[in-house]
Amino acid sequence: MNLVITISGLHGTGKSTIARAISKAFNLRHISAGDLFRQIAFKRGLTVSELSKLSAKNRSVDDVVDERTRSEAKRGSVVLDGLLTGWLAKDHADLKIFLVASETARITRIAGREGISYNTAREATLLREGLEKRRFNRFYGVDIRDMSLYDLVLNTGLLSVDANIQIIKTFIREYVKAYRRK
Repeated sequence: MNLVITISGLHGTGKSTIARAISKAFNLRHISAGDLFRQIAFKRGLTVSELSKLSAKNRSVDDVVDERTRSEAKRGSVVLDGLLTGWLAKDHADLKIFLVASETARITRIAGREGISYNTAREATLLREGLEKRRFNRFYGVDIRDMSLYDLVLNTGLLSVDANIQIIKTFIREYVKAYRRK
């Protein structure tokens, strides 16, 4: 199936977890903008927060991630996850999904995933998100709170991961039935 699906949302909303499950369910490739950003930080010997601070002044890292995101969208048959993937792939995306969750749920997930305290995760995440909000507005003219671009907005803090995945799979199947009949 040649679908391009973007899954966006703030950190800790479940973008990568859900994107992996959706890519597997629909036999699509999975590309994570966050993974690309983390790989760049690791190669440079920086934390993600340190690279975010550098990226606020120089968009060269964003340009690398953005170009990869756009080229993967053009290639097709992919689930792209990342905060800006909906905006970057919008002309090539069949479906654009935005995930939300309360700050408490997001930070709890991040702390558990990274094996750090809640307070440490909160401080780093809110710093990073503040930098990203300003950076994305400055470099792209995008307000990350604007969800008008998205076809589905889902609060992943209300239900289990499996339930959220089932909702999105149903949404995709219904889209395919309605718009992709052959």
